[in-house]
Amino acid sequence: MTPTVALLDYGMGNVHSAAKALEAAGARVTLTADRATIMEADGLVVPGVGSIASCMAGIDAVRGGELIGRRLAGGRPVLGICVGMQVLFERGLEGAEETAALAEWPGTVRRLEADVLPHMGWNTVEAGEGSRLFAGVEHERFYFVHSYAATEWLIDPHPRIQRPITTWAEHGERFLAAVENGPLCATQFHPEKSGEAGARLLTNWVGTLRSE
Repeated sequence: MTPTVALLDYGMGNVHSAAKALEAAGARVTLTADRATIMEADGLVVPGVGSIASCMAGIDAVRGGELIGRRLAGGRPVLGICVGMQVLFERGLEGAEETAALAEWPGTVRRLEADVLPHMGWNTVEAGEGSRLFAGVEHERFYFVHSYAATEWLIDPHPRIQRPITTWAEHGERFLAAVENGPLCATQFHPEKSGEAGARLLTNWVGTLRSE
């Protein structure tokens, strides 16, 4: 059976490259904000470009936060990409503006302390031990375009709960490049723009949908 993936349509950015990359990874993709379609899909992808504030406005307009929360409560996979990762934290700080985000994870997304911003181009990552997303591409380079990121992981490990897997990168300072936390995964980079390495990562994620 071909896994179905809903690509959340909330009016932000060019999502066609993400849709094509997910299809190449073996998924049947629908760009949608329809509640039933999103809840029934094997996987949900939350894209994002621009600012956290503008992305959250779009997500709120289609009640995306509620849909993401309901999927996760039922153990249904969700993948955030770029600002789609940033909105999963509690808040974003952009200049003097603070934006309340989805708070699936604790922490704040802020401007990186780096000599050159945005961080734009290819970078290596430090894949977390046991990562399923990075299986086979642990030492590859991925394509980043961002000035903001989460620089701390604030969830303490619990002996009775599966340990989240964090992957890090560095541009001026260390920041979270990806997180795998049960059904909720996210990447700060754009896998759909990351060539063969990104294609393999998306194939790895789509592969987890087949095993659900």
